[in-house]
Amino acid sequence: MPTDTPSPQSELQKPRSGKFRNPDITESGAPRAKVTLTALETLWFNTGTLCNITCRNCYIESSPKNDRLAYVSKAEVRQFLDEVIANSLPVEEIGLTGGEPFMNPDIMAILADCLDRGYRVLVLSNGMKPMMHHSAALMELNARHGRRLVIRLSVDHYTPEYHVAERGSGSWEPVIASMRWLHENGLTFHVAGRTCWGESEESLREGYAKLFAANGITLNASNPVTLVLFPEMDTTDDVPEVTEKCWDILGVSPDNLICSSSRMVVKHKGADALHVMACTLIAYEEGFRMGPSLSLARTEVSLNHPHCASFCVLGGGSCSK
Repeated sequence: MPTDTPSPQSELQKPRSGKFRNPDITESGAPRAKVTLTALETLWFNTGTLCNITCRNCYIESSPKNDRLAYVSKAEVRQFLDEVIANSLPVEEIGLTGGEPFMNPDIMAILADCLDRGYRVLVLSNGMKPMMHHSAALMELNARHGRRLVIRLSVDHYTPEYHVAERGSGSWEPVIASMRWLHENGLTFHVAGRTCWGESEESLREGYAKLFAANGITLNASNPVTLVLFPEMDTTDDVPEVTEKCWDILGVSPDNLICSSSRMVVKHKGADALHVMACTLIAYEEGFRMGPSLSLARTEVSLNHPHCASFCVLGGGSCSK
């Protein structure tokens, strides 16, 4: 299976100047901000970077050719779920991302295993054919587990023009049809949009509310959980580094950042073992690898990447609740 050549947006490309190079010290010489894992509440699995579409600005460069993160199997996921139980870790939620998770051959078995163990499960999907191929199995899981299964659909804007500009021709009608199908069949779903369009949050939420209403969907566009609006991530932007003093200056608590309560398991192509990553957004960089088991995941996380500043600290983004 072929692998894409990293694009100019790749996470492996360092931003201009001398920023984000030293895990302990910023370019100005100040101590870099770090985050401690307070409790592992959400365990993410990247199911593989292969996707049925190629988005214009995908943070992980998913595409029909990019298999830099290989498919994880049911057995490999179970290995980590067993470790959670063996070590009495306080995991409440399992997150499944990609790529497109519904392209993973083991996805329904993985979902069933996680739900049967009593976890809440959040699946991030583009809501296109790969998801709908599993419609009967999803209805069965929903009948057994109800609201513990949540599917978050990516709808980048409330208009087809902007959504298609990001995701490509033919991407709008399928996700709207999937949204209606999920609603009509009683499955719990949320929507993820983006804030890169030069609109206020109020305007965006009003636009999504009209979209939901026009399709007979009773999703609350004012709720930041049922409609999450993500800030942009671009490693070429000249974003500021986060120092220890920034917590007080910005009024932000490190306990509210993604890396204080979650970790992500990935399968790098060609690697001997799966690896735990410090962040759900940074899947490739060596400095964010924490080792092959959750026992090593308590290591302090250095905010040594543009995403740390633009998405989490300044953007207020969160992949989970």
